Amino acid sequence: MDTTVIAESFDEWTDNALGWISDNGAWLFDFIRTVLEGTYDGILWLLQLPPFYVFAIIAGVLAWRLISITAGLLTGAALIACALMGLWTETMSTLALVITATMMALFVGIPLGVVAGFVKTFDKFLEPALDLIQTLPPYIYLLPAIALVGYGPATALIATFIVAMPPAIRLTSLGIRRTPREFIELGQASGLTPWQMFTKIRLPFAIPSVMAGINQSLMMAFGMVVIAGIVGSGGLGETIYASVRTLDIATSINAAIAIVILTMVLDRLTQSAPRHAKGDR
Repeated sequence: MDTTVIAESFDEWTDNALGWISDNGAWLFDFIRTVLEGTYDGILWLLQLPPFYVFAIIAGVLAWRLISITAGLLTGAALIACALMGLWTETMSTLALVITATMMALFVGIPLGVVAGFVKTFDKFLEPALDLIQTLPPYIYLLPAIALVGYGPATALIATFIVAMPPAIRLTSLGIRRTPREFIELGQASGLTPWQMFTKIRLPFAIPSVMAGINQSLMMAFGMVVIAGIVGSGGLGETIYASVRTLDIATSINAAIAIVILTMVLDRLTQSAPRHAKGDR
């Protein structure tokens, strides 16, 4: 049996299907591109509105209040270092991409996780789909996005959204399912409605797991926006990609340091927020 014929037929069918979707859904994908890039541009404008030192001070104060005075000083100094390396615009662009894509992932992922936590059949259906998303090479998601919305931030946002969504779904579902049985029985005995049961018992127990999902979604988003630099997403990912092509080692190292700084700052802040909310400093 000639397997190359099957492979060629499948490839041809895939190309034709993608071409048909692109031709017939051009209006839809143009609208999606406009919405995504408009949202990204708005967040980027807000981030770039204050001078870099004001932004660094605000982030430092936030880290001080959530973590410690040492963390606040280090956060402010690290962000100022990004500006001193001449990468402040690229740093804010990367942060805007991460925030936009993570917001999209959480907007979809947390509700799906809640449903999966309540409905076991739906959870079993989601599990293999999430496994597939998390095991495929991340750059795979860039290819169809390029074909449908073209090069630019919109493609990066779509690919990053796909990669960042599974942790939010998984950990939200886990948090809902791990509500202690005795508290559920107590709520039922107290005559709580399903909505009251969710908001007063299940959700408070699920919050730590949901916050862990938010943290992991952010980390996945950071990894993807760097890869997405190859599609003209802007930011530090594109800076690294351009530096690699021109063998500009110094710039690539600076951009990598800036990415590490952003990742560590957001990682520490999102990990500390739930503890601070509970008064555990």
